[in-house]
Amino acid sequence: MTEEELIRKCKKGNRAAQEHLYRSYSAVLFGICLKYSRNKTEAEDNLHDSFMTIFEKIYQFRSQGSFEGWLKRVTVNTVLQKYRREQPLTLVAEADDTEEEESALALEDIPLGTLLKLIQDLPRKYRITFNMYVLDGYTHREISEALGTSEGTSKSNLARARSILKEKIRNKNIHIA
Repeated sequence: MTEEELIRKCKKGNRAAQEHLYRSYSAVLFGICLKYSRNKTEAEDNLHDSFMTIFEKIYQFRSQGSFEGWLKRVTVNTVLQKYRREQPLTLVAEADDTEEEESALALEDIPLGTLLKLIQDLPRKYRITFNMYVLDGYTHREISEALGTSEGTSKSNLARARSILKEKIRNKNIHIA
């Protein structure tokens, strides 16, 4: 079945097509959910919620751009909406750009499993900002719009996340090349 056929059938509510869509994209979307979640169980819940949203809103996909990109965006937005409803993100003091630059981490040199665990242990507001900026390539403006905060708060949360990660890396004696 082509992607176009799959989308068309899913728009009509075809259960077999929905199952096929789930099997085709669940691993990729689970990886996104895992980045934004504290643990595997929470990530599984987020994946389920994301697919419910995808099936509910698939009629909005207009075949402009990548379908996988649309699925990823829906997943990130679903997770962020869930977190906004559960616990409001609190504001923290704003950081200036020099703090952000001084907090840079050489993330590519840390084993992926170790990095994922360290990120999952971050407080929610820092984890979300870090993931959106560093791992998913959002700008501070996009993050602030998605979270309903200021750009300065986004920068501050990123700087704090990096600071916490650097400290955890030092404490665990993780060697960075």
